[in-house]
Amino acid sequence: MPESRPLPVIGARCHELRVGDTRHKIEWRVIYYTGKLAIAILDVFKHDTRTTPEAVIASCRRRLAQYQELERSW
Repeated sequence: MPESRPLPVIGARCHELRVGDTRHKIEWRVIYYTGKLAIAILDVFKHDTRTTPEAVIASCRRRLAQYQELERSW
């Protein structure tokens, strides 16, 4: 069963969903933001280590800022 946890290092209302693929023995991470009108998927990646890569964190912060700018104009 998937597990979700808050990911405040990216921003408020950001979470990481952990999804295991037992057939291929891969674990996926879905980083998302729960907005006012929608849920924004910020990134999906195969997870190999215990920590979230800094490049993923940086790209998620950038995408979150872009999404929040759009959200303000709605």
